Amino acid sequence: MYDGAMSRTGSGPVSANGASAAGPPPSPVGRDDLDARRQDIVTVGQRLYAKGLIAAGDGNISARLDGDAHGSRPGTAPAWLVTASGTHKGFLVADDVLEVDRAGRPREPRGGRRPSSEWSLHEACYSERPDCGAVVHAHPPTTIALALAGISLEDPVLSEAALVLGSVPVAPYVTPTTAAVGETLRPFVRRANAVILAHHGALCLGRTLEEAWRRMETLEHTALVIWRARTLGAVPVLPAAEVARLRALAERLGP
Repeated sequence: MYDGAMSRTGSGPVSANGASAAGPPPSPVGRDDLDARRQDIVTVGQRLYAKGLIAAGDGNISARLDGDAHGSRPGTAPAWLVTASGTHKGFLVADDVLEVDRAGRPREPRGGRRPSSEWSLHEACYSERPDCGAVVHAHPPTTIALALAGISLEDPVLSEAALVLGSVPVAPYVTPTTAAVGETLRPFVRRANAVILAHHGALCLGRTLEEAWRRMETLEHTALVIWRARTLGAVPVLPAAEVARLRALAERLGP
């Protein structure tokens, strides 16, 4: 979705649901580590733009701060980093990455910036998938074009896609930025690492931010290969038994 509900010049630090941005105090993540995590998100935004997977205010990126190898210390309040609304993800700076609680409320003011207006889709991923450490939402053009044309990515045709992505379902369209987006996504993210949002975009989950980014890159690359192959003839899918073997291999290999 075009994440432009409020630019960074908006009137005062309030959350996406209108609550005060003062919120609870920041979770005690080491400052150096927190700055590094923000920079990681900045880097992924730059990659998305360089690869043509976003334009203008498209997309948003988040990462969990608790419960993973780089997370907050035990006993602290759960927290996440997410890109600010109204920012161009290809030109992010560290201050465009906000620390939020589960409701999407900022945990500290950062120049009046507001969290992504699509926090509901990120929250759904973290709620439904305890293994989810990061979410990348973008608008990959070939992926979206195939979905609009009714060409499915549910059944893998490439071994790398089976390893990295698995099955890629299409979630039905709902109005972007509404809470209904997250609710609609829940049954899909329970079983898939990549989901296409009908008439909208795509999102990829990962145990790490790097894994979520790589899945998004692989998704668009796979869509591009399928599109080109279909201009030449029929595109066979991988046998179900081989897909099962590849998924088992993916589990052994890890992120």
